[in-house]
Amino acid sequence: MSAEYREMWEKLNLDLTAHDGLLTVLGKFYGDIYLSQDKRLKGMEYLDFVVSEVHGLRIKELQDAKARGQKVVGTFCIFVPEELTLAARAIQVGLCAGAEAGKEEAEKIVPRNTCALIKSFIGFKLARLCPFIESCDLIVGETTCDGKKKAYEVFKDYVNLYVMEVPQQKKKADRELFKAEVLAYKEKLEELTGNKITAESLKEAIKLVNRKRKVLQRLNALRAKVPTPISGRDVLLINQISFYDDPQRFCEKIEDLCQELEQKVKEKEGVVPENTPRLLLAGCPMAVPNWKLPYLVESSGAVVVGEESCIGTRNTRDLVDESKETLEEMIDALVDRYMRIDCACFTPNEERMENVLNLAKELKVDGVIQYSLLFCQPYQQESLKLGKFLEKNNIPVLNIETDYSMEDVEQLKTRVEAFVEMLEK
Repeated sequence: MSAEYREMWEKLNLDLTAHDGLLTVLGKFYGDIYLSQDKRLKGMEYLDFVVSEVHGLRIKELQDAKARGQKVVGTFCIFVPEELTLAARAIQVGLCAGAEAGKEEAEKIVPRNTCALIKSFIGFKLARLCPFIESCDLIVGETTCDGKKKAYEVFKDYVNLYVMEVPQQKKKADRELFKAEVLAYKEKLEELTGNKITAESLKEAIKLVNRKRKVLQRLNALRAKVPTPISGRDVLLINQISFYDDPQRFCEKIEDLCQELEQKVKEKEGVVPENTPRLLLAGCPMAVPNWKLPYLVESSGAVVVGEESCIGTRNTRDLVDESKETLEEMIDALVDRYMRIDCACFTPNEERMENVLNLAKELKVDGVIQYSLLFCQPYQQESLKLGKFLEKNNIPVLNIETDYSMEDVEQLKTRVEAFVEMLEK
């Protein structure tokens, strides 16, 4: 990286030696998993560039925006309405939470049997490895699991933290609770930025975020073709980058990539043969650089054609109604859209069962891999019920519980290969 970036990272108080080591490891990891692929789309070169500059040029863009008076808001969860953040003329970014970093430091303030995602975002902060966290004027947490709720109690000592309450059911009272939280977040953003959120600014933001969801919907529709024209790990990367990149630029680049995909579909040119087993990944989100499982699946003779997760269809499936005109109507439309998210934090969560089944049928998958992070109680518990439901509907299921370490790679590969072999019989 250039001397300019090193000076910027130093001002952000990063541990430069450890950060250099992290970038070196991730660069090799990325090369092995992504750059080694055959028949890769030309449009993926932009994503390769984004990853190569994710701690460099993108952070510089954030710093330049801050110098112009804009605020940067960091989030861990899709329940934080990006529409409101953008309407306040702030920038919303995802935060580092997809790698084993600062583990020993994190385990000094949270239990060892805390899920990897939570230990990761705490570890990145305590080890001074994430320039996104250090660039934020505000970090927004949410109460989607007990692990996060309790972790935020100690994390608030290290960052400027605001926590949104997410209800656990979807009754009338729960919707009213979430609307109150959305309105409170609106006030917090106005206080942070000094900008009033108006009907005009919110309408503009809703259209932009909907555009991002629509282009990802288009991408998912194209990858579902037989033979699939793009690898599952490439689509996962695109979804991951959607949380970091400038939304306007991201939409333009992925729209261009979709045009390339459409040509591949027209020519029936796939990245794998037509008879390759098609799998759906369902469950926990996979933050950058959590690429272990998709790589294992696609190096075991299968192809991933869908992700039922927050870094996937759970984030892109539903749009906000754009027909509303008043600020109050738009807030209600936001609440309605976000309350359709079928996170495992909800009980009961029958709609997720139906959504996964419908997605599996729509994608014509041969099987489903349920992915859970170790100690993620909501998704591990729900995997038992969902697994029985899918098998009752004649869809084979493999349950995978893992973390961010590479210690179980060989064991997981053996299990995945056996599952794929079974599907081929």
